[in-house]
Amino acid sequence: MANRNCRGLIVFLRIRAALLTLTLLGISIPVRAANNCPWINASTVSGLLGAPATATYTGTAPFQPGACTFVAKIEGGSRALTVNVEVASEAANRVRTILGQCAAGPSRIDAIGNEAWLCEVGGKKGARSDLVVGRVRDQVFSITIGSALKNDPGFDPVSIRSAASTAAEQVSGNLF
Repeated sequence: MANRNCRGLIVFLRIRAALLTLTLLGISIPVRAANNCPWINASTVSGLLGAPATATYTGTAPFQPGACTFVAKIEGGSRALTVNVEVASEAANRVRTILGQCAAGPSRIDAIGNEAWLCEVGGKKGARSDLVVGRVRDQVFSITIGSALKNDPGFDPVSIRSAASTAAEQVSGNLF
């Protein structure tokens, strides 16, 4: 009889332990990384810039209009990616206004947000920067990416355009 009671106690304790484990696994604890950019993270941008990037976020609240700036230090200079997001009642008009910064005619990028455009903008001291402008409903985003080095060997025009497009995919996806 005592052996039977011990087995019952062991089963009870195992069930209690299992329920406690399931309860603890079901509790989520919000964790925030140092980068509070709601649209793209520093790891992704580090890959796009080819070096570890540090981030700053300026905004009113998470997932509201604001700006994220990422800077990666490289030998002889730096590379940067900036994301700006705003809410505009006339989003399509706002996109056209921002596209006025383009050095030449913008190229349409398909399948990113409701519409997106890519162009080259004048960089400082002859360095190259690209701009992506797009919208998701009434949210307008612009992404500027470039290098402070003129003729940066690791960041040729094809690499910059590819990185700009990838960043636009990430940002527009997070705006949906």
